Amino acid sequence: MSAPRETTQAASDPLLSIVVPVYNEASHLGEVIEHMMKSPCPVRREWIFVDDGSTDNSRQILHEMQLRHGFLLIDQPSRRGKGSAIIRGIREAHGDFIMAQDADFEYDSFDVPDLLEPLLQGHADVVYGNRFDKASRHAYRTWHYFWNRLLTGLSNAFSGLHLTDAGTRYKIFRADLLKAMNLKSRRFGIEVELTAYVAKTAAQVYELPVHYHPRARLQEKTANWTDGICALFHLIRFNFLTSPGDAFLDLPEYYRTPHRPRSAQTTTQDASKEKP
Repeated sequence: MSAPRETTQAASDPLLSIVVPVYNEASHLGEVIEHMMKSPCPVRREWIFVDDGSTDNSRQILHEMQLRHGFLLIDQPSRRGKGSAIIRGIREAHGDFIMAQDADFEYDSFDVPDLLEPLLQGHADVVYGNRFDKASRHAYRTWHYFWNRLLTGLSNAFSGLHLTDAGTRYKIFRADLLKAMNLKSRRFGIEVELTAYVAKTAAQVYELPVHYHPRARLQEKTANWTDGICALFHLIRFNFLTSPGDAFLDLPEYYRTPHRPRSAQTTTQDASKEKP
């Protein structure tokens, strides 16, 4: 399969794998993909779209856009959940860094270069995009805002990792850390699981502000109140009931003890040679 058109850097340059789960997004999918492909990025990109059993026209649109942009497309014949789609994409990723990107305009892919910077400079192993930065002028719906703040507070208390926005979907990981995780969540619990597992390591974590444009109430079709209740269960399960041995299949030694900053633009292959 041909590489995405924006991949012009040398093959030795760092590679960012972007996993895009898709479920019934036909109304705006083509526009979203074009926006993603035009967004800037300081490194090469590998796009991995995973259709999670869409029942609208999303799959046809994805196949048409694949011919235009040459990304990897994975079809899941039936709906298995967003977490399942992300896990499948992680398994197929070849990048030095990996992130997930929703197939809508809630998160802006133009923020990605800023999020990558601490990783490229060797200062971070994971970078979270903070939707609640004080500079943000967006008005959030009260229930969603306080629910997110509650879950973030509980996540911080349970994990010991202090974050401003634990529920953000914009997280960029070093691939060797993410691929070592034994992820199990099939739905939205994957966001809780990822943070709980990061907290079990000595990984360096950064938070940086991102733009966020939540769907209008009538457009909301994915998470619901039952997912919120499940999130409470996941917080307990993945923080207290999952041991580091169960959370990771083969965690590199680098993440087991506090470590020095990496040199700038250290790739996954280079990191595997480092000693803590």
